[in-house]
Amino acid sequence: MGELILQVRHLSKAFGSNQVLRDIDFSVEKGDVISIIGASGSGKSTLLRCINLLETPTSGEIRYRGQNVMGRDVRPAEYRSHVGMVFQSFNLFNNMTVLENCVVGQVKVLRKSREEARTHAMKYLEKVGMAPYINAKPRQISGGQKQRVAIARAMAMDPEILLFDEPTSALDPEMVGEVLGVMKSLAEEEMTMLVVTHEMAFARDVSSRVVYMNQGVICEQGSPEALFGDPKRQETKDFLSRFRNT
Repeated sequence: MGELILQVRHLSKAFGSNQVLRDIDFSVEKGDVISIIGASGSGKSTLLRCINLLETPTSGEIRYRGQNVMGRDVRPAEYRSHVGMVFQSFNLFNNMTVLENCVVGQVKVLRKSREEARTHAMKYLEKVGMAPYINAKPRQISGGQKQRVAIARAMAMDPEILLFDEPTSALDPEMVGEVLGVMKSLAEEEMTMLVVTHEMAFARDVSSRVVYMNQGVICEQGSPEALFGDPKRQETKDFLSRFRNT
């Protein structure tokens, strides 16, 4: 067994009478790349938002390195600096430059000096190929470029885990590859990642584990070879049958 970072135990989430997540259980070890797949509305994005405390779970536990992050003594902003998130809609600050977007969190949350934060941000902007655009505002760059900036911004916080919420769903098809390429390179560097995605080829080829969700529950999880090659549940087979040619 590897180094355990995150444990989700008996997690449930309801919005009023609508039960979105039911008794979710799984663990994340250092270096894991876990793809969460399933039809729209199956609870995948809500699960990520609960893990990052953007939604408050109705019941259950989320433990980061053994500590229940739903406890009163946990500061969400500090926790999120360890568990970063990349959103499908980028969530960049439109009034800030590319560089400022990657600096501000380091200064405000990690209490770094602006000079130190700028140097650190540049490291990751170069890594994702966005160093030439540091003075641009988000409106001046493409969707794929925005998402690469969002990844650099998250990485600049030095998180232990990166959560990706359908990071390519808002992109034009020609831009999907450039973002998946960045994510693949992070996986090769053993960045711990939890990825909600409809990109089945990425889930099959890059993940260390795949989780299939249906109607708010985890139906099946396992290695990509097992889940794509020999799924056990009929729901999993039906879902994957649409992607056999990817």
